[in-house]
Amino acid sequence: MLLYGALSGPLPKLGVVAVAALAAVVMLHPAARVQAAAMIGALLLSPVLLLADIWHSPQLGVVHRHPALAVLGALVVLAAVAAAALVLARRPALLAGAVIVALPFRIPIQAGGATANLLVPLYFVVAAGALAFIFTTLRVARPRRTTAAPAAPAAPAAPAAPASARWLIRLLAAYVVLYAAQASYSSDFEKALQQMVFFYVPFALGFCLLARIDWTPRLTRNCLVLLAGLAVLFALVGFVEYATKTIFLNPKLIAANQDHAYFTVNSVFFDPNIFGRFLALVMVLLGPVLLYARRQQTQLVTLAVLAIIWGGLVLTLSRSSLGALLVGLGTIAALRWHVGRAVLAAVGVVAVAAAAIAISPTTFGLNQGLNGASSGRPGLVSGGIDLFKDRLLWGYGSGSFETEYAAHHHKPGQTLTASHTIPITIAAEQGLIGELAYLAFVVAALFTLLDRARADPARVAVAAAFIALLFHTLLYADFLEDPITWTLLAIGVALARRTADGSARAGADTLGRDQALQQQPA
Repeated sequence: MLLYGALSGPLPKLGVVAVAALAAVVMLHPAARVQAAAMIGALLLSPVLLLADIWHSPQLGVVHRHPALAVLGALVVLAAVAAAALVLARRPALLAGAVIVALPFRIPIQAGGATANLLVPLYFVVAAGALAFIFTTLRVARPRRTTAAPAAPAAPAAPAAPASARWLIRLLAAYVVLYAAQASYSSDFEKALQQMVFFYVPFALGFCLLARIDWTPRLTRNCLVLLAGLAVLFALVGFVEYATKTIFLNPKLIAANQDHAYFTVNSVFFDPNIFGRFLALVMVLLGPVLLYARRQQTQLVTLAVLAIIWGGLVLTLSRSSLGALLVGLGTIAALRWHVGRAVLAAVGVVAVAAAAIAISPTTFGLNQGLNGASSGRPGLVSGGIDLFKDRLLWGYGSGSFETEYAAHHHKPGQTLTASHTIPITIAAEQGLIGELAYLAFVVAALFTLLDRARADPARVAVAAAFIALLFHTLLYADFLEDPITWTLLAIGVALARRTADGSARAGADTLGRDQALQQQPA
């Protein structure tokens, strides 16, 4: 109770800044031991801040009534994490597949008076990976001095990341710290705290762990197969939902399906738009396989997988996901061939879409007007812009959009969580300071993912998927709150490092051959 009393005052705001600073140290410091120490601090501080925030939540009623049972359950979870960490310490590459499998699965948990769909399996994997990294880093003994034999030559240093990748990591860490600092004056600090401990901190740790992995072609291919298998499985669940007209999650979607002639599926996802985003991104990641694979059997299997996923995507009725798919495929075309051809193809697609809308506007909901067809997004955007104008420089504070929009523009019975346009949400919450930080980070990410990516199918896929996701955030919520963003960036940084390493080795080989030729007698 003494600890809770201390954390119920101003200390949580300092705690949020502290845990963000620890995550930034993990991302930026070059020494592995310092990174491990910062990971320990982040892993200890995050649950303390969360427990202080949700201590009186009904979800923790069993903890108050049966503290011994709660402690026993916590010990069981810690033992499971430790066991998984031992496996990952022996085989670090398994972390990549474990993260890929855990990415889509969310569990409804009540926190702070609201129900949140949390990525509990992913938290387990990140905690195990972090513990494995801490264990392997801190157990390394200092080399003993000996005069019995000459010192062995030092191992070659790991290749340095390209300059754009280093700036990407710096700006990403800076944005996390800025978000925490701007939470201190937020009108909804509780929301900002939950964003930090549920999303930013664990995803930052996962980003660092994934970026350290050597993403060989085999590992990249295996992870893509895992993703494609998950997408097919989820699409099949969607087909069952559509055939039986039964929704497994989201009571609001169940009610909406009963009120409309159409039927929307969400598979194991709470939101059809998140389901659609996942399927669209997997389709974009599979796109380069068709363009670069030489084996006809590989192309045929990929086409069959894409057809199944496409069917699931159509049943989500997510227009933002369909748009993201088109943007991602257009990016692949531009990287594989020429920008001019991609633009011509895009113009053709837009022309066909315009003709379809003109023939049957009711099908696309345009008979309701732009605001109705887009589920009220134009109104949310204009309201967010008004909030930005009111506090142009520093905004209303991290996580405050819902509270401030309700105070200024909210209509009775309307529910919202964001403007569904990430730049507008950031502008309203964090002002010009946060908006510039966000834009700088996005530019650095695009430079990192696109630089010299044309010749590498894996880099083409990651860059196209990130650009598709970036487009989706202009029409829907969740950017850094989505673990797929961090995963794509981590893989992109690792692949960019491999590209730079390959170029450096090629240059060194060429230089060595030139020197050898110069030393040969004439």
